[in-house]
Amino acid sequence: MEDRLTELEIKLSLTEDLVEELNRMVFRQREQLDLLQEQLRLLYRQFQSQSPAPADARAPGDEIPPHY
Repeated sequence: MEDRLTELEIKLSLTEDLVEELNRMVFRQREQLDLLQEQLRLLYRQFQSQSPAPADARAPGDEIPPHY
């Protein structure tokens, strides 16, 4: 009975360590996600603030290649 109790205490201790490490990992990933979202917002704002192309400008994909 004493051995089983000791084994359970060891498993509990290892589980607590694992949970703590996982919590730290989730926290770091949340920080990274927040940073990436802020960078995406900044890029979106920069994209939106660029002046639009003139209406008469053609897209390169619409032009006929010279060999036609």
